[in-house]
Amino acid sequence: MLRPTTPHDSDIRHTPRIACISAKWTRLSASGRLGAMALSFRHRVFLGLAGLGTLPLAVALVVLALLVQSTRSPTGRRAALDEIAQSGRQTIAALDTTRLGEDQQAALRQHTETIAQQTSMARRAETLTNAAAGILGLAILLVAVVLVAASLFLARRWSAYTSAPIEQLVNWVRRIERREPLPATAKSRGPPEFDALRHAVREMSEALEHARHQELEQERLRAFRETARRVAHEMRSPLTSAQLALRQLRKAEDTAGDTATVALQVLGDETERLRRMAQEFAEFGRLPEGPEAPVDVGELVENVVGSTVPEDYPVRRRIGGGLVIRGHYEALRRALQNVVRNAVEVTDAEGIEITAERDEPHGSSVRVTIADHGPGVPPEDRDRIFEPYFTTKKLGTGLGLALVRQTVLAHGGTIAVEDSPWGGAAFVLTFQES
Repeated sequence: MLRPTTPHDSDIRHTPRIACISAKWTRLSASGRLGAMALSFRHRVFLGLAGLGTLPLAVALVVLALLVQSTRSPTGRRAALDEIAQSGRQTIAALDTTRLGEDQQAALRQHTETIAQQTSMARRAETLTNAAAGILGLAILLVAVVLVAASLFLARRWSAYTSAPIEQLVNWVRRIERREPLPATAKSRGPPEFDALRHAVREMSEALEHARHQELEQERLRAFRETARRVAHEMRSPLTSAQLALRQLRKAEDTAGDTATVALQVLGDETERLRRMAQEFAEFGRLPEGPEAPVDVGELVENVVGSTVPEDYPVRRRIGGGLVIRGHYEALRRALQNVVRNAVEVTDAEGIEITAERDEPHGSSVRVTIADHGPGVPPEDRDRIFEPYFTTKKLGTGLGLALVRQTVLAHGGTIAVEDSPWGGAAFVLTFQES
């Protein structure tokens, strides 16, 4: 069996969109925006919030300190009062009290006592003022410590609250860049708006992964198509010569013996098989041409059954009414013929069943199912059965179901194989309803 040389998955280039995204993330990482930094995002947020919280507090503390300082007694005020009191006492002592009358002496004593009392009161007031200023300064310091601690605590909590979801998303982006799967479940962090952002990043990751798989599949199919076209081209010339020679031999068949007749029959069958193989090779990779048109699914099924299944072969049909899809009628007919022919080949008198109905869960899809009584398809082969050149038939080319899948995908549909109710295979084709 011929197999093309296909590139390894790791060597296949991505689509321009995927390559652009990958290059963008690479540039971001190289520039340091997503790379390791001296300070993490959480620390930068913390420092910013701490600065915003402590700067106004520092300004307020400076103002309060100046106010407290202004309430203190000026330097040298107490010394000046002591000097004045000492001078007054010396003046009184220098007076000749013998020449003063009793009233004058009493007034002098009263004045001396007043000076002493005022001096003592001034000293006590200065002491109390300085003590109050010290206590007020200590209280302001304690309040400042409490406020700074509270500011740092709130800054730490808020920086963690706001930076955790951002760091989580950055980690997700790095996982996407490394083509690693995102966590199946993730703890909800930060404000509710980040939930929507996480959902969008997850959808973007799934879309990129789907696009990557599609590109790998398209690249592989391109390699298969190129090989198929080359093989078909190489087969056509010798086949044409062989068919011409076969026609000439058949003209002389009357004079040949039974052995030659059998040999000619075998040669004719094998030549026809090679011709069909070359035709399949040529058709592989050729997408339907021309504009799409409405296709009645019921009429399509009846046409396929009438042109593919023998008249006496039992076919059960359950076709819903009004099922219309858009597509290329001839390409869809060939694809459906291929699936029906395979089902008939593996089923004897039990017959097959063809169902066409709306896909109820989705409502806007048409589901066509061809079920048989054959041996079925092993679970390990259900993905490979649609690959080019994979076949379980002794004389199969491995292109029939690959052509079917190509046609279905070209019409925006899907194809899968399941177990039929009788243990055989059920091929399910799904199209968007027109």
